[in-house]
Amino acid sequence: MPTDPVCACEVDEQGAQFKTEYNGKTYYFCTEACKAKFESRPDKWSKNPVKAEITR
Repeated sequence: MPTDPVCACEVDEQGAQFKTEYNGKTYYFCTEACKAKFESRPDKWSKNPVKAEITR
């Protein structure tokens, strides 16, 4: 499953409502806000996606 490059949430690409293409690659997002943030600086988010830290 692809990961939202902005918030690191897993996104089901089959049911994804929010996606965009950048440099020939499709990026999937969990919310419209994450998509907008990516589109404002795609160079930043496509090179350095957020690394999620799981804590319990």
